[in-house]
Amino acid sequence: MTEVSYPKVQFVEVQPEEAGQRIDNFLMKKLKGVPKSRIYKMLRKGEVRVNKGRIKAEYKIIEGDSIRIPPVRVSESKTHVPTGLNVVQNLENSILYEDDRIIVLNKPHGMAVHGGSGMSYGVIEAMRALRPKAPYLELVHRLDRDTSGCLLIAKKRSALRYLHQQLQKKTMTKRYWALVNGIWSKKLKQVDAPLAKNQVKSGERLVRVTEQGKASLTSFRVIEEFKGFSLVSAEPITGRTHQIRVHAQYVGHGLVGDPKYGEDDVNQSLKANKLSERLFLHAYSLKFKVKIDTNPITVEAPLPAELEKTLTHLRKGNSIA
Repeated sequence: MTEVSYPKVQFVEVQPEEAGQRIDNFLMKKLKGVPKSRIYKMLRKGEVRVNKGRIKAEYKIIEGDSIRIPPVRVSESKTHVPTGLNVVQNLENSILYEDDRIIVLNKPHGMAVHGGSGMSYGVIEAMRALRPKAPYLELVHRLDRDTSGCLLIAKKRSALRYLHQQLQKKTMTKRYWALVNGIWSKKLKQVDAPLAKNQVKSGERLVRVTEQGKASLTSFRVIEEFKGFSLVSAEPITGRTHQIRVHAQYVGHGLVGDPKYGEDDVNQSLKANKLSERLFLHAYSLKFKVKIDTNPITVEAPLPAELEKTLTHLRKGNSIA
């Protein structure tokens, strides 16, 4: 056990690049190693103040806000990452691009980007274990555990801030390949439908289209058509949880291999045809600027072999269903 300690009251002024995020997420970044439960308790009890007033966890901070953060001291058990495992070692071989500011990784399917929800470690903890001398490694964005492809990691705090600015201003382009059920209309180029998270009785998190949800927009483009299926390129303009999956389902084209929002009969047929049963969603392209005074770069991740096998099967005129 190690102790995480922030012994003094902190007064922090919100910087332009930090504005717009929820106070709970802001505190989790500021108070590294402090459990979420402790942060939410601080908010409930009014120990955290914004401009001398109490606020709720969902409050979105504004540039210039003065935030009072109380002293906090907690015991932390250090996450052990077994670096000898192939899945961990292979992360080094999955690097698509690296310079002194960033790493772009081809995240494997089935690995979470960070520990939690039953996972003792994720990609970011594994990368820190593989590079113990690296002073700073932080996720710039996230990918679902079941999604593979381009994942951006910052090696400097300044790089993280600049990349977050691009996400907020929507100048970073993220594109995904998705195999969907049915023939996608070439006229359907955008899905604009608000999304909200909810939980069912089992505790499973699901996302639904609802008028009470947050504005969400995804662009789609047909790449290839098969017998009863379409390969599309999806570009999320906003960054909501499960956005591509739910928007595709909403217009009647659930993703192949999607256990939450797909079609059960199609998913069962994948196994019968000896094809990969994983979610067919792959982040194949990221376009962004590394520095303000440089041109944008594009990094691409090749389609995994198990997904390529499914396309080969369909290109032969076969079906899955």
